[in-house]
Amino acid sequence: MRLAVLDIGSNTGHLLVVDAHRGAAPLPASSIKQPLRLSEHIDSSGALDDAGVRDLLQFVEQAHELATDKGCESILAFATSAIRDATNGDETLAKVSERTGLDLQVLGGDDESRLTFLAVRRWFGWSSGKLLVFDIGGGSLEIAAGADEHPDVAQSLPLGAARLTRDWLQDSRASAKQVKKLRAYIRTEMAREAGTVLRLGTLDHSVATSKTFRSLARICGAAPSAEGPRARRVIEREVLAGRLPELAEMSVSEISKLPGVSTNRAHQMVAGALVADAVMDLFGVEELEICPWALREGLILERLDAL
Repeated sequence: MRLAVLDIGSNTGHLLVVDAHRGAAPLPASSIKQPLRLSEHIDSSGALDDAGVRDLLQFVEQAHELATDKGCESILAFATSAIRDATNGDETLAKVSERTGLDLQVLGGDDESRLTFLAVRRWFGWSSGKLLVFDIGGGSLEIAAGADEHPDVAQSLPLGAARLTRDWLQDSRASAKQVKKLRAYIRTEMAREAGTVLRLGTLDHSVATSKTFRSLARICGAAPSAEGPRARRVIEREVLAGRLPELAEMSVSEISKLPGVSTNRAHQMVAGALVADAVMDLFGVEELEICPWALREGLILERLDAL
């Protein structure tokens, strides 16, 4: 069957069309992306502003048309933390439904974490043993751990790269004082919840998903995307810690020229690197392996399992 997944994230809108059936890996058939930066369109009252709503409506309409043109039987449409946290989230969803006929499902943070974990488990398989999975999104950090297809622990923390950048690092070049304060905040928030995972004991395989982790892996020397999704890519704790001071001193323009960093996300890389560094330190991870599957694939797999 041909399915479309419409992912309205805090950074990007992404429509992925796949050919899929139960027992097989989803085969990508078509894809479109658009930078929406919804988390940066949250106004002082906590609402998604008019420009953000306008861009969202235009993209969903475009995505719906493409999914129809590609012959999709159904569209799994969801939104994450930017819409979930916006004070006018319900109103915005109603506008999307009225204009496009699509009903966006707002995923809870724990559901994001759980579905990402499912995708990682299916990608690496049972030989990975107990998995520890991290995903840095625009609005939140998802953490999941366990030995089965459903995690024993699934958490969502408000430590997304876009959110932290908006709230803490608004200048084109972060100051040492800003970075120090943000580093302390991230570690305090993360440490408050870390014990739930650490009590599970030794975990066998630590994995990272998301564009932020992929960009950091590339900065730290991992293979480029041209080598395909099956090339093994890792972030080593020592290498990331060594690159972080240099990265924190760079301007957004300089960061955008680094390998694997898109212009759209360059301004978020310092915040994302601080989160990744804290993850590896507080959870005692020496190496994170990058998984090409994440939330979208988790939704597809769960849908196929239900057929």
